[in-house]
Order: sequence, then C-alpha cells, then structure tokens
Amino acid sequence: MVNKPFDRVFGESRSPSLRSRSAAGVRAGTGAESLPPRRATAFSGVSGIADLAPRQVRVGPLSMGYIEAGPTAAPVALLLHGWPYGIHSFADVVPLLTAQGFRVVVPYLRGHGTTRFVSAETFRNGQQTAVALDIVALMDALGIGSAVLGGFGWGAQTAQTIAVLWPERSRALVSAAGHPDTADGGGALPLPPTSQWAWWSRHYRSLAAAWPGPERHGVIRSMWKDLSPGWDFDDATFETASPAFGNPDWARIAVHSHQWQLGQADGDPRLDGLEARVAADPTIAVPTIALDAELDPSRPAGGPAAYWDRFIGKLGHRTLMGIGHNIPQESPAAFAQAVVDAHRL
Repeated sequence: MVNKPFDRVFGESRSPSLRSRSAAGVRAGTGAESLPPRRATAFSGVSGIADLAPRQVRVGPLSMGYIEAGPTAAPVALLLHGWPYGIHSFADVVPLLTAQGFRVVVPYLRGHGTTRFVSAETFRNGQQTAVALDIVALMDALGIGSAVLGGFGWGAQTAQTIAVLWPERSRALVSAAGHPDTADGGGALPLPPTSQWAWWSRHYRSLAAAWPGPERHGVIRSMWKDLSPGWDFDDATFETASPAFGNPDWARIAVHSHQWQLGQADGDPRLDGLEARVAADPTIAVPTIALDAELDPSRPAGGPAAYWDRFIGKLGHRTLMGIGHNIPQESPAAFAQAVVDAHRL
C-alpha cells in the first residue's frame, strides 16, 4: 500500500487532477551511456517545455502547478527547483530525460509560479517538511508510487527530506547544492569563511522589506549573478523564468522559510514530529548521486568524503567545474545524466 503521509498529518483530502485549458501562466559515474555534452550559457532550451500544457492539481491546501512530459507508464523523474528559481531551470533537462524514456514531472513549489493556496486563511508556511509533504501528496494525486527525485537548492533539500521521512517514495536521489533545513537559530556556531556569505544572505532574505513587489526582480537577478558567477544568462532567460517569483505568496513563503530557519518564526505544530526526525540529521539509504558546483558560493564543493557519513546507500559524487548554483540550467546534460545514472544505481 502506498504511504500517504499528508492525510495522516493533516487529515485533508485532495480532489482529482484539473488540467488548465490555457497556456497562460507557464511564462508568468556508473557505466551508463553518456548524453550529449552541452552547457547552456543562455536559455537555449525554452522549446523543451514551451509546448507543454500547464496543469493544475489539488494537493492539500494548494492548487499545484506543474508540467509533465513522457509516457505515463515510464519510470518517473520528479524534478524540484531551487530558490529563487522555477520550473524553467529544467527546460533543457526535460527533453533529454524523455528521450531516455522517462516520465518527467516538474512542479512549482508552494509560493512559486502557478501554484496557489486555495484559501486566503491558510498559514503561508515555508517549512521544509511542509514543502516535502506537498510533493508526496502530488505523487499521490498523480498515481506515482516512487520516483527519482532530482533537485537543487530548496529542491534538493525537499528531496532529501522525503528520503529521510518516506524513503519508499524515493527510487533514487540526485541532490545538487542542498541539505535539509531545520530551525537551528541562525548558525550560532562559528562557520568557515566561505560559508559566511550564505548566512549573511539568509538573514537578508528573512526581511519582508527585501522583497518589495515588482522591485524584487532586480534583487533576484543580482542573486542569480552572485550564485552563478560563471553563467552568462541574458534578459530573455530571466524574463522567461520571472513568473516563478511573481506568485502573490512568493515573498510570504520566502520570508517565513528563512525566519523559521533562523529560529525567528513559529512553524506548524502538526509538523513538530517530522521536524524532530529531520533535525536529528539521520542517514539516507536511498541510492544517491550528489552534485557539487565549483562556483556555488552558498554550498562550497566538498568532495565525496563530505557525503559519506550521511549517505550510507549507493553513492556517486560529481563536482561540476565552472558551474554555479543553478546546476540544471547551467549544465543540463550533466544533471540529466545524473538522473539516468541514479536510476541505475
């Protein structure tokens, strides 16, 4: 029987999938054969998802927006974007994976893109376990028992959280630049100099004044440049992705998430048990390929030894040279190859 944790935690039901009738809003190593080597310096792969009809499905308190490609009966790759990004980070990855025979599902996380809270009264919660529950509930709604979970940043944190709490839902992981977030009081212990930038930035992100309406786009664009200093993206690339952070709840989710991580905001008490399990920093037995990015200032590349204590199952590690935080968009072939290889671990 498929484990449905959302129902047990919240006792809420979900309605059947609803497909949008309009495309508006989509804008708003392990011995496997190699995919073609390629690095995107601009948003060259918009055609990879531009012809996919946007879909909506009721997931607990959300109407979740997502795109899907590939045959329904195929192995599933569920791709989870980071912050501040959206589904377009995977535009070049999706066609590479469907060509390899995968069913690919790419959702907008809560507070992003076309994903909406159904009720104005619902707590805009940015806890990592809440996001993870959204994704497991999405899998339930789409009839997906298990999948290769691939993500970067927030997406990788979400994938790892699922692997900790519900490992049977994770066929394998591709984890890029992420670790589950907990309410740790803001990093009270001294940190290495290379990590201080990330903590200063986290405090800034926790301020509501940091995200003033449309002006937030300029801040986010600067963050993209800081997080990916070697990525030469153009105006069209950024504008195509910008509906992800035009969501009316984007700032509220971002602020609560960062305040909660810093111990400055309360979470949902119904999630306390799950949070305690994640905070214990448990090991992960799910087969995993970990991707480090040489130029990512938020998660300095640590080499395979940095993962041995946490990942006790089959583990592959790759450091991508010249790449920053937005790994799937900067190096789509490498990310897609990691998904293919993780599925075969």
